[in-house]
Amino acid sequence: MQPTQPTSSRWRRITKIAAVIALPVAVISMFGCEQIAVVAMNQVTTTEFTVQGDQLLMQGEINSKTLAQFEQVMEENPDINTLVELDVPGSLDDDTMIALAYRVRELGLNTHLTATSEIYSGGVDVFLAGVERTMEDGAKIGVHSWSDGTNEAKDFPRDAPEHEQNRLYIERMLGGDAFYWFTIYAAPADDIHVMTDAEIGEYGLLTR
Repeated sequence: MQPTQPTSSRWRRITKIAAVIALPVAVISMFGCEQIAVVAMNQVTTTEFTVQGDQLLMQGEINSKTLAQFEQVMEENPDINTLVELDVPGSLDDDTMIALAYRVRELGLNTHLTATSEIYSGGVDVFLAGVERTMEDGAKIGVHSWSDGTNEAKDFPRDAPEHEQNRLYIERMLGGDAFYWFTIYAAPADDIHVMTDAEIGEYGLLTR
């Protein structure tokens, strides 16, 4: 799960797709400012949705445009019952990501990962929104802490308000917040921990 503020883990994902925007990566590097890159990437489409029967395939980074894209596809294809995440490396706009995830649960959609799916950070949060959550052998689920740009999540006391949005989301999706506390210690904000099968089972990420 990622915080509202940009983190260094996002920078790794931004550099994969920065060529599609007008703002050169060299300029971003010159200013040494991730936030410039995040703002720029929120001006273009970074998420792709493809309808296959009653499934909606999702690919790419979640950004400020993703929820509107999702709503349009769902309006045009009301028979969709499963969101299949393919390669979803994270979120550039966590307010939109959380709103999307709550919408997935509100619509009663299931979520599924194929054998080649790789979901990380905010992509994992969206997966948790599924009423039924399934995955095939080979799928990768990666988690890490969040940072406000100065402090990591683990630096705040457990009762600090900085935890509440993310902690409450996990509690609502999974029925408890143990998974939230696991993620913030699993890896720092600039790294990723790929979960083991045992961890996925322990924290109830799958319903079957």
